[in-house]
Amino acid sequence: MSSTSFTSLSFNTASSWNLKRREGGKAYVRCGSRASSENTVRVGVLGASGYTGSEVLRLLANHPQFGVALLTADRKAGQPIASVFPHLATQKLPDLIAVKDADFSYVDAVFCCLPHGTTQEIIRGLPNHLKIVDLSADFRLRDISEYEEWYGQPHRAPELQKEAIYGLTEILREEIRNARLVANPGCYPTSIQIPLVPLIKAKLIDIKNIIIDAKSGVSGAGRSVKENLLYTEVAEGINSYGVTRHRHVPETEQGLSDAAHSKVTISFTPHLMPMVSHALGSVLSDIIFPAYKTNTCPSPFDQIRGMQSTIYVEMAPGVSTEDLYQQLKRSYENEEFAVLLGNGVVPRTHSVRGTNYCLINVFPDRIPGRAIIISVIDNLVKGASGQALQNLNLMMGFPENLGLHYQSLFP
Repeated sequence: MSSTSFTSLSFNTASSWNLKRREGGKAYVRCGSRASSENTVRVGVLGASGYTGSEVLRLLANHPQFGVALLTADRKAGQPIASVFPHLATQKLPDLIAVKDADFSYVDAVFCCLPHGTTQEIIRGLPNHLKIVDLSADFRLRDISEYEEWYGQPHRAPELQKEAIYGLTEILREEIRNARLVANPGCYPTSIQIPLVPLIKAKLIDIKNIIIDAKSGVSGAGRSVKENLLYTEVAEGINSYGVTRHRHVPETEQGLSDAAHSKVTISFTPHLMPMVSHALGSVLSDIIFPAYKTNTCPSPFDQIRGMQSTIYVEMAPGVSTEDLYQQLKRSYENEEFAVLLGNGVVPRTHSVRGTNYCLINVFPDRIPGRAIIISVIDNLVKGASGQALQNLNLMMGFPENLGLHYQSLFP
């Protein structure tokens, strides 16, 4: 068949592909997750105009069983998703609507990508037939008084909090499989708990002396316009934030305390790394800062997404770093997305960019009896939307890796 002999052609593949003719006989392809097949799970994305919402849509484009049936974004209602995220223009997706106008009768599951503090009332009003993965922090803390302390407002759906399951997939897989409402973990807690939970359960480290130095790309701060996140405020610098009071502290301590069966208190300091992709940085530095571009001086730009947690622990008496390594190896040897690297290999954020992987390793400290654990993730994928898809796969009875076979973008 020649490129000019058709007007429309559809292929029944993992994503729906529509091949149409333009003027002059040139063809273009539109790709989008199926929402019409009777075997397709019809998915809604609430808050599709944010970073986690757009990342969910990127991942769903190659999912063989999930089709996008509904997109909401109150401030962008009436607009096509391509006007908000041009990189999604090739997908065949519904236009954005306000949550109040959404009809959930033809939706099977939703990703709730709304801001913290807005989700509880909305989820409380959703039909009971829906499977829900909430990417906000609104259902992560089991203790509603603790939620009020850290988030500055009372919990508005305490009855739902009782049924919410914390969605750290590698640790709580069976609970997630049977859940209706899953509270997707935060990015920092994911990168910290994956390496620490097995070590705490095995009583290999002292739970009273855990120090975490964590760094995130600027995308971790979300898409809202804030003065402290303007380019001139954050570019070419590193800054600590939420010192002693970051909201991911109680969530992390909750998970580590569950593993220890006693209260765990951590020392945690996050840092914002205003990074841009290295490839883009090389181009920009050639144009803007040609004097910096030498063989020995790297680009002043790095990456927007990526997270590293460097964790300092004191080992239990008689325990070695090799013991820690072997415990992590046993815990994750059959896991696809939690990956222990070879001895001596340092995890790097660019190795997980755009993927659902968490790469970890453990090293001996110079101080006897102590060890250093390094964990890296893409904060928008394993730290948010990828883990959310992993969880919904489980909830719907599909293999949890479905739609998540992305390798890192490098260089």
